[in-house]
Amino acid sequence: MTALKAHEVARFLIRPNLDEGIFLAYGPDAGLVRETGQKLLAYFGKDDPETEIVSFDAAELDAEPDRLAIEAKTVSLFGNKRLIRVRNAGKNLVPALTGLGDDPGGAIIVLEAGNLLPRDPLRAMAEGAANARALPCYPDNGESLGTLIRDTFSKNGIAVEPEVIPFLRDSLGNDREVTRTELEKLVLFAAASKKVTLADAVALCADNAALVIDEIADATGTGHAERLDTALNRALGNAVDPQRLLTTSLMHFSGLRRWRAEMDAGRPARTVLDGARPRPHFSRRQALEQQLRLWSDPVLAQATTRLQLAIAESRRRPALAETLLRRTLTAICMLAAER
Repeated sequence: MTALKAHEVARFLIRPNLDEGIFLAYGPDAGLVRETGQKLLAYFGKDDPETEIVSFDAAELDAEPDRLAIEAKTVSLFGNKRLIRVRNAGKNLVPALTGLGDDPGGAIIVLEAGNLLPRDPLRAMAEGAANARALPCYPDNGESLGTLIRDTFSKNGIAVEPEVIPFLRDSLGNDREVTRTELEKLVLFAAASKKVTLADAVALCADNAALVIDEIADATGTGHAERLDTALNRALGNAVDPQRLLTTSLMHFSGLRRWRAEMDAGRPARTVLDGARPRPHFSRRQALEQQLRLWSDPVLAQATTRLQLAIAESRRRPALAETLLRRTLTAICMLAAER
């Protein structure tokens, strides 16, 4: 039985220990699944640029289940390797693949699938056949993502500010294809300067709507009225729904109230934030620690009550949502400024 661990896949792709057979890339990271399939096809086709890749979507094979086996066993007139790629592979392919897992006849079949449970028939076939390998593709963790980011910049001779790596590590990683795209964007941006600053990374890779929502919350919570007005204008100018801003503000102050309760029980602000899930972005830590020092539980209770009333009123009178948003957040901002 050949079942690779996720951390073993990268090493396997450098030099697969099979010359032919079935290779199943599967997992929740669709971008990494596609990248794994592409690397396998590139590896097996590197010695012969004329090698043709026959591609199927699994749905095409449902009506003709034998087509895959026939294609795999068809001998090329020019002696090229037979590379076959099947996207969205599922258990319906198992009958056609069972024999090929033991005797692929020189064919290389790359299957790309979603997240498969251990008992899934397709995964079980790939893990159990002599000439098959199952390659799990899971989202990057902090360590592997940091390595990918550093290697990408190093390979292109680009220097980065120390804050860039943790920022990108916190911002990326759910999908390898998206991560690659964002890193390529930064590499292209820095092609001449060979340098990436934190400001560059934020401007090019951040979710700007999420950033401005965080700015609104932190400006309100720290009592900076001018910053609050600027952030509100940015958000509303970018068509962010006022009701969404009221709701996220309520979530922010409810979160502050939970964290404040932990502080009142004797835990330092830094320890409280370290244990928060999801953990706040490192760039907000200073502002959040300041808010936890400024606000007591009774005043946080006042703020959350104001926001709940504003949300209810905005739902009854949607045309007044922006007015309610500005009036409520300004009033809460003033509470912070007085402390």
